[in-house]
Amino acid sequence: MKSNWRNKFRPAHLLLAAGAAFGGAAHAVNDLPGGPSVRQLNMPVGVTKIAQEQHLLHTWMMILCTVIFVAVFAVMFYSIWKHRKSVGHKAANFHESVVVEVIWTVVPFLIVIVMALPATKVLVAQKDTTNADLTIKATGYQWKWGYDYITGEGQGLGFISTLDSSQRAMSDNGAKGEIPVDYLFKVDNPLVVPVDKKIRIITTANDVIHAFAVPQFGIKQDAIPGFVRDTWFRAEKVGDYYGQCQELCGKEHAYMPIHVKVVSSADYTAWVDVKRKEAAAKLDDPNKVWALPEILARGEKVYAANCAACHQANGKGAGPIKPLDGSPKVLDPDHTDQINVLLKGQAGGAMPSWKQLSDTDIAAVISFTKNSWSNKTGQLVQPAEVKTERAKL
Repeated sequence: MKSNWRNKFRPAHLLLAAGAAFGGAAHAVNDLPGGPSVRQLNMPVGVTKIAQEQHLLHTWMMILCTVIFVAVFAVMFYSIWKHRKSVGHKAANFHESVVVEVIWTVVPFLIVIVMALPATKVLVAQKDTTNADLTIKATGYQWKWGYDYITGEGQGLGFISTLDSSQRAMSDNGAKGEIPVDYLFKVDNPLVVPVDKKIRIITTANDVIHAFAVPQFGIKQDAIPGFVRDTWFRAEKVGDYYGQCQELCGKEHAYMPIHVKVVSSADYTAWVDVKRKEAAAKLDDPNKVWALPEILARGEKVYAANCAACHQANGKGAGPIKPLDGSPKVLDPDHTDQINVLLKGQAGGAMPSWKQLSDTDIAAVISFTKNSWSNKTGQLVQPAEVKTERAKL
């Protein structure tokens, strides 16, 4: 991790500062507990042992480097000043010195050893993902995170975490007026974990390279399509902690936050119970026949959570993102092509696969696009149609 992580971690702060300086409209930007701080120059101390050791290691390394810098340049400037030609000194003529060569070989070697030993200890510790109490897979999508609880309490749960739609709308409108302290970090579904438990995070990606990073935990792990990487943390304090994708993953890179909510063991158990009930309620019968008004209401929510970031709330798209409003594929009475676009993706991953959504959610969002904006087709896609196409994958 680099000490200037905040510059990458919260680019919105830089934009707000520039707007205040040059636009004449000053926005109050405050520290975000569990996230970045105003004018922060150093790494956070963190709430895990690994993060605290990284902070201490970074501090001592900086001190050591500063001492070496001052010592080397002090000797150099002293020699230049003391032995300058204007006071009668003449340049010495020599070709080698065994003593000097031994010194400039041994001293740097000892310095490297002194630095490498504690650094290696921390590095080995942060890579030890064994004996985890809870394993969660974090999948990067353009531009959101998917969380699946693989082992431990909560096993089988899974959901998508997306930037809160109200904050995205605020950003689109220029972030005017009162700026919330969690601006561009608020999500609809935070990752919830218990305090004082070892949490293993498995990372992968659906489309391009992302990176799962939470500075307060001292973790940053790339999420690469087709590969599985892992990291871990053990939070020692209940609270909300924030991160962001730290790989430049496309035009919505700034809108891919990470919110981890650390709760007590009892609260975590209660949360798991609630999520299991919600998951059971969402297990819709794919053979159920829906009425148009009912499925449109559901489709509007699915679209806002998953599609509006790229295709826009008005369905017009932006840049290379194709519009849905007036799209021949959306207007086509044959639903097969549009269903397969959502199940398989297209354009080499530019449009990702959404097969992680249920048959009912896919049917609902397609029905919504077919009956929104200028698309007044009256067409209704039933979940059974999606189920049929999914079986062909």
